[in-house]
Amino acid sequence: MIDIEIRSEERFSRISTAYEGEEEKKLVINTIEKIIEKYDYKPNTHITELSNNREVFVVEYHDDMHRESGEIFKEIMKALNIKECI
Repeated sequence: MIDIEIRSEERFSRISTAYEGEEEKKLVINTIEKIIEKYDYKPNTHITELSNNREVFVVEYHDDMHRESGEIFKEIMKALNIKECI
């Protein structure tokens, strides 16, 4: 199951997308990378391993003065068919 968490502070925002297994990993990474490529504003990204074959793909935007990341995060959630996040 794919889970998303969004954090936002002044000029900083992060979306963390947790997934399990290779199939979900490919779906999450390919989807997010395609969306990110469409925009000029590039984030920092990394993957963190969790327990039980789960990982988290993290996308962080720094100096997000115009809150551009919000629209990007909405697009990611829609593409992954996520209705709610924590």
